[in-house]
Amino acid sequence: LRGHTWIVMSVAFSPDGRRIVSGSSDKTVRVWDAKTGEALGSPLKGHTDYVRSVAISPDGRRIVSGSDDRTIRVWDMETGEAFGSPLQGHTAYVSSVTISPDGRRIVSGSDDRTIRVWDMETGDALGTPLQGHTDHILSVTISPDGKYIVSGSDDKTIRVWDMETGEAFGAPLQGHTGPVASVAIFSDGSRIVSGSSDKTIRVWDAKMGVALGFPLQGHSGYVSSVTISPDGNGNRIVSGSNDQTVRVWDMKTGKAVGPPFRGHTAGVRSVAISPDGKRIVSGSQDKTIRVWDVE
Repeated sequence: LRGHTWIVMSVAFSPDGRRIVSGSSDKTVRVWDAKTGEALGSPLKGHTDYVRSVAISPDGRRIVSGSDDRTIRVWDMETGEAFGSPLQGHTAYVSSVTISPDGRRIVSGSDDRTIRVWDMETGDALGTPLQGHTDHILSVTISPDGKYIVSGSDDKTIRVWDMETGEAFGAPLQGHTGPVASVAIFSDGSRIVSGSSDKTIRVWDAKMGVALGFPLQGHSGYVSSVTISPDGNGNRIVSGSNDQTVRVWDMKTGKAVGPPFRGHTAGVRSVAISPDGKRIVSGSQDKTIRVWDVE
């Protein structure tokens, strides 16, 4: 899928699997037909710097984007219009955005080392920023029950936070030897998956805060993005790496399933899986988006 004029920083599948949304260094957000690969409508313009992260609301009607311009924007999926004013409060790049399962809250992580929670409808910041990481926050995600936030940071740790109180649960999860670029949570909320610049993927017990098994090794470059197959059993992890490949891993064995997916001519920045678990979308520094058949 071609159209962006610079790095594709983030990709997401709509809940019905029919659309792909992408955010790019070209400062735009784009919407694509997942089947035909055609761009739908014009690029969504408004950010004044790189768009680092995109997320889609559970009802598929809204797009949320986070940018290096320090703001978050909410867009109408159908019309491409921006809702209200940009959400302002972060004092540095907004590196990651995610939406709560009920669609009522936005969570953002920033280079200002804080996490913020926002009201989707009003755009108001809720509570005080979540502080604890000692370096840039690279990734945030929310548990399926909406009760806790998981973050990955340049400080090489993962933290778990209470959505309501903003308190951190327990000690940071330590084990990666490089920045934690991406975090994801299993559908039952029991395990956390992380990808790091140390070229490994790790799986953690969400409640105990301990690493499970050995790191998943195989990528020859930093792991920029991880996501989990939504097929109920959640036994597969998908990763994208600066080594230009996408990989699928079997959770039970900790081994890669089949050979790497090759085709991108530069590092892979972001991966997402379709809701039916059959397709993977990847965004790359080569300015393109690719859609892969999992099988």
